[in-house]
Amino acid sequence: MSHRSAALVSVALVTLLGVALSGCASTVSLEAAPEANTPECADVTVRMPDTVDGQERRWTDAQATGAWGDPAAVILTCGLEAPGPSTLRCITIGGVDWLVDESEAPRFRLTTYGRTPAVELFVDNEVVSPNNVLSDLSGAVGQLPKDRECIAPESADPEAQG
Repeated sequence: MSHRSAALVSVALVTLLGVALSGCASTVSLEAAPEANTPECADVTVRMPDTVDGQERRWTDAQATGAWGDPAAVILTCGLEAPGPSTLRCITIGGVDWLVDESEAPRFRLTTYGRTPAVELFVDNEVVSPNNVLSDLSGAVGQLPKDRECIAPESADPEAQG
């Protein structure tokens, strides 16, 4: 085999390997929230875990976002306006209050309550347990400043139920 042929084979193998690896870890395309560039969201971002309820973290292309699973079963966005009082069910997991919107079940929209800026999660309830996801993310999201809390929230935290 000539040097030129060997070089072409090497380039082809490297290209195929790159395509194969990128296919396994494709970037999730998301939009950054209006306040994604705050220091508070940076604190959340650097603390996001590598796995959430057994789903591996994937790269995203927007600031202060996260995604887990392939296809993404959990999507996190930090930097939203904090919600006001709501009639949505409120749960507390890991010291963080969450408003639960099940209107698009089996995909749930979970939004922090009483934290500024707010974090929003989209969770596919057919793939992951929302309670496990919230528990896994509570360390990162709990970094956000707390300025209020839900009135009589449901505790979905197994440790708090004693």
